[in-house]
Amino acid sequence: MTLGIKPDRPETGYGYIKAGPVSEDAGVDGVYNVEAFVEKPNLDKAKEYVKHGGYYWNSGIFIWKTKVLLGEIKKHDQALYSGLMEIKQNIGTEKENEVIQQVFKRLKSVSIDYSVMEKTELAAVIPADIGWSDVGSWTALDDVSDRDAAGNVVSGNVIDIGSHDSIIYAEKRLVATIGLKDVIVVDTPDATLVCDKQRAQDVKKIVDELKKRKSSEHLIHRTVHRPWGSYTILEDGDRYKIKRLVINPGTKLSHQLHYHRSEHWVVVSGTARVTNGENEYDVHPNESTYIPMSTKHRLENRGKIPLQIIEVQNGEYLEEDDIVRFDDDYNRQNQSQRKSLPALSKSE
Repeated sequence: MTLGIKPDRPETGYGYIKAGPVSEDAGVDGVYNVEAFVEKPNLDKAKEYVKHGGYYWNSGIFIWKTKVLLGEIKKHDQALYSGLMEIKQNIGTEKENEVIQQVFKRLKSVSIDYSVMEKTELAAVIPADIGWSDVGSWTALDDVSDRDAAGNVVSGNVIDIGSHDSIIYAEKRLVATIGLKDVIVVDTPDATLVCDKQRAQDVKKIVDELKKRKSSEHLIHRTVHRPWGSYTILEDGDRYKIKRLVINPGTKLSHQLHYHRSEHWVVVSGTARVTNGENEYDVHPNESTYIPMSTKHRLENRGKIPLQIIEVQNGEYLEEDDIVRFDDDYNRQNQSQRKSLPALSKSE
């Protein structure tokens, strides 16, 4: 079962569901068999759908029994089903995290719509009018956010002069705009987007281009969350990288080493319990310590407040797969990817 939202305008940013005859199996009124799932239309098609009736926005809200869904996945997407069963068999074992990562790497990136809903003969739709909005595109902010007198949606560190009907979003950096009309400006630590409102859906083309170029931006954010906290990349240059680490109280990183980099840690707040080779000691705010290359080490926060560290890495290879784990609270020690590291010489 899926909820189909009654359209109040011709929308080109949503997929549609075409309702068929009343469902005889539902046992209640107002439920229809799904005749077809329709891709995001152009404006003329969207106007036709609204005028014709019987077409609803695809909300992506589904209701099903787990056993029914698994049965349909088994029927229509055998690769996905096999992967899920492999994960199920390893839940609670030492290999759980490793198997999950391996399975997800080999599975195709596909939505439940394409994988199952467009193929199943069991799909039904309930028309709904529940004030729903798919805040999945920047233009949706026009529907859910307050606007200023000129029709702009403005958020964050923004100075605007004379813009109209635009969306301007900033985080830490100052964003200054002048005389825009129907434009979207989004500035984040990862990237900056500037586009015409009518082309907001083309953002996916940017992602496709990033994949084509094998750029890391579509996979890795400036801030990366880990089970123990997070790290933010502050600067990345030739043979060096600077990070801010935040280690939550009562947590610790894995006992690890790096073959291609050294690390210098400066404590900003909290107290760090450091394992450095055979030595274990505390490092307090405004103190620092140095971890040589190929040295087993560990960071731990035994305190009551978050531990903040500025980490300066230096070396010939600074990527995250240069981590060899020996002990880990989160069972990641079997996921070392050192075997895939490039063979780097001192001259490189």
